[in-house]
Amino acid sequence: MGIEQAPTKQGRASARGLRKASANEERKVEAQKGSDLKKGAARFDERSRSSDGKSAGSKQR
Repeated sequence: MGIEQAPTKQGRASARGLRKASANEERKVEAQKGSDLKKGAARFDERSRSSDGKSAGSKQR
């Protein structure tokens, strides 16, 4: 649900706060890492890799 689709004023304010906090956290992580985090499908694949380096898709085959 988007921010403007929240049914109450309090819900919209909470959604804005969450979005702002996550953007700040992402900027902090990118600064520590020294490069931008991957976005979209590339980010999903990067995060789904386990300690053995295999992606979730390759394990299911």
